[in-house]
Amino acid sequence: MIKPNFFIRGTAFNIHAKAGVLTIAMVLAITCFGVPASVRAQVTAPVVAETVSSNYKLSPGDLFDFRVYQEADLDAVVRLSGDGTAIFPLIGSAKIGGLTIEQASSFLQSRYKDGFLVNPQISITVRSFAKKFYTMLGQISHPGAYDMQGEEEIPLFQAVGLAGGYTRVADPSKVTVKRKEGDTDKILKLNAKKMAGGSGSSTFMIRAGDIITIGESIF
Repeated sequence: MIKPNFFIRGTAFNIHAKAGVLTIAMVLAITCFGVPASVRAQVTAPVVAETVSSNYKLSPGDLFDFRVYQEADLDAVVRLSGDGTAIFPLIGSAKIGGLTIEQASSFLQSRYKDGFLVNPQISITVRSFAKKFYTMLGQISHPGAYDMQGEEEIPLFQAVGLAGGYTRVADPSKVTVKRKEGDTDKILKLNAKKMAGGSGSSTFMIRAGDIITIGESIF
């Protein structure tokens, strides 16, 4: 029986009865000469999307992928500006800040239906959240700004712990939280001492943008 020869870039390899020989030869060829450019071009790093709950509201600085089904020319990577607006293909500026993903998709769908597309199927996928933080002030060991990720909220006591805990003259019964709701600054007064003792609400969640001030004891 004649054993055929298999050539790869001038190198001859005998194809024996065992299939493993050919497999090894091909692996060696790729190792020596590399993967063809046409194959390498097809290998791209996947986009890692953030995990977003259904009630997350888009915020200025969020970066997201915008897609319209079967309309590849309209695909875009969009960042939300400080006023909650973003620029989209064809329709231009649209304000979606403060909307959930579902609400924003529905709003954009109506915009594209208005003279552009018959039945647009819109998808929004968050790539990265805007950098957010809360601030600890007053009688706390390490006052300053602390980062928060995306839609994260953390318990008040965790925020206190991350800031090094109370100082010796702190009064946990005098905690003030300044929180922005819409265009209004809301002041919340908390008694963390009672919370720690199990009296009243034991959990108060800190949000991005909150300013927490720990009061001082008066002897």
